[in-house]
Amino acid sequence: MDVYIDFAEIGDYEDFYDALKKKVVLPDYFGNNLDALNDVLMGGLSMPLNIEFVNMNVDQLETFEDLLETMEDAADQVDGLGFSYFLEQYEE
Repeated sequence: MDVYIDFAEIGDYEDFYDALKKKVVLPDYFGNNLDALNDVLMGGLSMPLNIEFVNMNVDQLETFEDLLETMEDAADQVDGLGFSYFLEQYEE
């Protein structure tokens, strides 16, 4: 399954978790934090799963640094989990 999360619509972690819940079925007990995200990535979701963050801006790379690290670490450890992120395109 491919999941795309558009960071043009994400301002903070609350926005991210709201967007994630619209794209992926998470357990009712899911807590909106990185530990809970790591837990479901490590064993609570059906694989294969490919998650892409699109339209990130440079400021979001810093704001969501811990999220990106969590996603990359999980993708390295879980068979069938892919993760990538892309910066927004600037037109001149």
